[in-house]
Amino acid sequence: MGLLQRLTKGMKKSRDSLDSAIESAAEESAGKQELTEETYERLEEALIMGDAGVQTAGEIIGQLRERAKKQRIKDAAGLRRAMREAVTALLSGGEEVDMITMPAIILVIGVNGAGKTTSIGKLAAMYRAVGKKVILGAADTFRAAAIEQLEVWATRAGVEIVKHKEGADPAAVVFDTIQAGKARNADLIICDTAGRLHNKKNLMEELGKIYRVIDRELPYSDREILLVLDATTGQNAVNQAKEFRDCAEVTGIILTKLDGTAKGGVVLNIKNELKIPVKFIGVGEQIDDLQPFNAAEFAEALFG
Repeated sequence: MGLLQRLTKGMKKSRDSLDSAIESAAEESAGKQELTEETYERLEEALIMGDAGVQTAGEIIGQLRERAKKQRIKDAAGLRRAMREAVTALLSGGEEVDMITMPAIILVIGVNGAGKTTSIGKLAAMYRAVGKKVILGAADTFRAAAIEQLEVWATRAGVEIVKHKEGADPAAVVFDTIQAGKARNADLIICDTAGRLHNKKNLMEELGKIYRVIDRELPYSDREILLVLDATTGQNAVNQAKEFRDCAEVTGIILTKLDGTAKGGVVLNIKNELKIPVKFIGVGEQIDDLQPFNAAEFAEALFG
């Protein structure tokens, strides 16, 4: 099953809800010169119920009004096309991940339970599959379980891992991982870190030390700081993103668990409200189910 098919399957609940609203909206406007105000309200409500957020839903409907007027849309097929176009435009831009320098580095942050360790393992497997030499750093030293889980995923992905004991300095783990990456001619270093948000000050200090290590040891490297969010938590995922954005230089989102959620609109909210691009999405439990985000494919899966 290809990515679009898996994404379409995973987005079924969100798509069915929006499809019902589109069909009802088209029926309301049947025989009229243009789409009615009730039509737009129904569609906006469906987007909000899918966790697109009030502001984002309003902006999408605003774009829909313009497209509907220009294209003289009156039926369900036209509505779906216009919604796809509006959503694709909103989500496009910034999703590229350029890992050209050798080594490049990715820091992965996010609360425990969002799928952070799993996503790192899948990222490693994805890059290894295209010929990259990858090394992992277990710099989320707050929990022994996090280190053990990352070891399991390193084995599954067939990549090396650098680790210290529980409670070790995360920046020291990153330093050792960078040294190992240089010595072993790694293309990509991926470090697990920051699995908690109980104290912003401590988190900022921890990340600040890590940034300084990277700046000193890999001053010209390509780098990404990716935040892992669980799509099933809807608006809570947006709130988490705000919290992390305030204390970390987040460059992109890994959105997990899009394989059955009714909260697909959260992707729209994150990109539009927070101005953080979604770079990868998880559409299943298998090791190859993490894929680069594609705005047009997401819109196709959401609106059919």
